[in-house]
Amino acid sequence: MLMLLAILLPMAAGGVLLVWRPQDPRRRQDFVVGSSCAGAAAALAAVFTLRGEEAFQLLSLGERLSIAFRVDGLSCVFAVLVSVLWPLACLYAAEYMSREGGENRFFAFYLASLGVTLGIAFSANVLTMYFFYELLTLSTLPLVMHALDSKARYAGRIYLTYSMCGAALGFIAMVLLLEHGGMFFQFGGSISAEAGKENTLRAAYVLGFFGFGVKAAVFPGHRWLLRASVAPTPVTALLHAVAVVKAGVFAVTRLTWYGYGPDLIRGSWAQYLVMGAAMFTIAYGSAKALRTQHLKRRLAWSTISNLSYVLLGVTTLTTAGLTAGMVHMVFHAVLKITLFFCVGAVHYKLHRDFVPDVEGCGVLMPVVFGSFTVAALGLMGAPPLAGFTSKWLLATAAAGLGTGMGYLAAGVLILSAVLTALYLMQIVLLAFFPRQNRQLSVRVPKRARRDPGLRMTVPITALAAGSVALGLGAGRLAGTVAALLG
Repeated sequence: MLMLLAILLPMAAGGVLLVWRPQDPRRRQDFVVGSSCAGAAAALAAVFTLRGEEAFQLLSLGERLSIAFRVDGLSCVFAVLVSVLWPLACLYAAEYMSREGGENRFFAFYLASLGVTLGIAFSANVLTMYFFYELLTLSTLPLVMHALDSKARYAGRIYLTYSMCGAALGFIAMVLLLEHGGMFFQFGGSISAEAGKENTLRAAYVLGFFGFGVKAAVFPGHRWLLRASVAPTPVTALLHAVAVVKAGVFAVTRLTWYGYGPDLIRGSWAQYLVMGAAMFTIAYGSAKALRTQHLKRRLAWSTISNLSYVLLGVTTLTTAGLTAGMVHMVFHAVLKITLFFCVGAVHYKLHRDFVPDVEGCGVLMPVVFGSFTVAALGLMGAPPLAGFTSKWLLATAAAGLGTGMGYLAAGVLILSAVLTALYLMQIVLLAFFPRQNRQLSVRVPKRARRDPGLRMTVPITALAAGSVALGLGAGRLAGTVAALLG
């Protein structure tokens, strides 16, 4: 019941907001933050009390088809991540959205997306995961199109088109998985491959990888993520750090390790293809981020690159690679949502959206740019911050394959780390060290020369501090993740 409560409570709260329209913004804020905290608390309670128990079957649709839920190790990692970050995002959004309008509609789908994401986390089989995966597209589409102007509508069409095409490929992978006995997820694979059908199943897996990988923004299904940057920052922060993109990574991980299984894929053309796609996306995304001057789009390209860090770890098909990928998924979520919150605060207070425009703004918004610097150092992999450990584990796992592909993967990770340092530290240096004898290009009113309110600065500083804590405890976290997945 705890799993159902975690899923249904935020969705029901979102439905209430579509009907109940409080006039006092504080009442809406309390309701939204309270509902997200209640859903997160139920999810955390399920993680700590139900892990390892048998699947709970909610609805039987036939001999091989059912809607069922279960808490296993991978569920724990994703559900805890979502449960910790979502309430902070709701608090941040309460202030940010006060100038955007349409708050009731926005928060209705914002809360509903929390329940849907937890549904993906707790799915016990591929049908349940696919159902919530599709529902996530529908619940986040109104968030992407929130402004309802021409750019937002176009972004929504792109997002929907990519998602539908990805879902079609994922559907093929799901059917083949169910046809060959993969009724419930099982670590190491749940199918029994008949002799002579291995290549057919590998082809189905590859289709599923690129299908579910659309939400993970793996090349060539990455373009929607850039268009989605027109959405309000609380949306892009969740799209790029927690909900949609991590759901894509989670689905690919399920398909690889709990569906088709590493034994079927290891050493085959399928492994080389998906590893190659992940490596190309890492390098391509980092290079494009360095060339992009729009702040949110630079972070979007960074997300595209870093998501494939996780996919690279997953597709090494080693437990060390899987652990490293999941650790990086956690670290990237915390670091990237911090960066997006900081960029959103700059837009909210100073209305600046491009890299050159942040010159000298570090003294105007010290809390925001101080937190941005901490998160940037973590994402580029500066020791002892969070990103260093996960990147080290990924490179070690890739090189540990002892193959040309593995060594190439380690080289790509090093190249991407260098590019990450360049495109993030450029922003930090411009903010705190403006060029000599150069005044700000835009005169800033005195009332804007301050950080935003507590509802935005508390999540930003808490996440920045949390990223430092994660870095200091990275070894213990990696051990915990390895134990959960094992």
